[in-house]
Amino acid sequence: MTVAALAGVSACGGGDSDNEASGNDGKAPGRPSASASPSPAKPKGPPMLLETITPQTDATVGVAMPVSVVFTNPVAAKARAGVEKHMKVSASKPVAGAWHWFGDKRADWRPKEYWPSGTTVKVEADMKGVANGNGRYGVRTYTHTFKVGDDVRADVSVSGHTLKVTKNGAAVRTLSINAGSAEYPTWNGTMAVIDKQEKVHMTSCSVGISCNKGDANYYDLTLPWDVHLTQSGTYVHYSTGDPNPGSGSARGSHGCVHLSMSDAKWFYQQVKQGDPVTITGSPRAKAPADNGYAAFNLSWDQWLQGSASGEATTATL
Repeated sequence: MTVAALAGVSACGGGDSDNEASGNDGKAPGRPSASASPSPAKPKGPPMLLETITPQTDATVGVAMPVSVVFTNPVAAKARAGVEKHMKVSASKPVAGAWHWFGDKRADWRPKEYWPSGTTVKVEADMKGVANGNGRYGVRTYTHTFKVGDDVRADVSVSGHTLKVTKNGAAVRTLSINAGSAEYPTWNGTMAVIDKQEKVHMTSCSVGISCNKGDANYYDLTLPWDVHLTQSGTYVHYSTGDPNPGSGSARGSHGCVHLSMSDAKWFYQQVKQGDPVTITGSPRAKAPADNGYAAFNLSWDQWLQGSASGEATTATL
């Protein structure tokens, strides 16, 4: 089975507009996979398959991590309630939650509030015989089990030039940062960490900022300690062009959050997929909920508007 993950451009841009993010998946390091159990049932037509389920089975994630399911083919609106009912979420600490569709191939499930730390979660997508409304039928059951780890949160103040880290409710450390410039502002809102990499190749051309080497905003760099926040290319990381960030330096980024080398390494070591990073004080809007895993940028009422079957409490593991 082909596996894929949310993969954005590797740079600190925001794309051409605030609405460009989508739920499409592409190749990326740390990619999730869907665990398939073949079924002997014969499909009634072409198979309906899942391309990915995130988080990966056996993963330990943060409290803001949604379950994200990507289908290989479009699911018709008329079929989504039936599909949702066959994607069962169970938890050792039951919570209220709901599915939400981003387009016709991606459905995310999030709890109404953050997951309780220490929760074990099981996702069973029993698609055998389930119709996608476009002539395809499911032939397999997919099962993923993951755990919610420590409640690690980061709160970024763009105007205050700070990043505050808490763990299980206790303050840990406050770091100095620079965020986006007036021309290239950072997304506001809460973004669950997508993944992290020790090094990322970042280019201004990949996010449509500049492909002209003579331009002041052109860059082509490989930078360390990269915590990935949005599919459109937002990271918390170290930048060689802004080695000592803080209110004194007042250097703006192209949308990323800059830390010093030592702070970037420390932060990288603290966070995991699904930990919420909340950014405030930027002139930009909140990141769209499908620009990575920013599910909590929607209110609960907004989230339910994208659900075909509505709110439900998880089964108990």
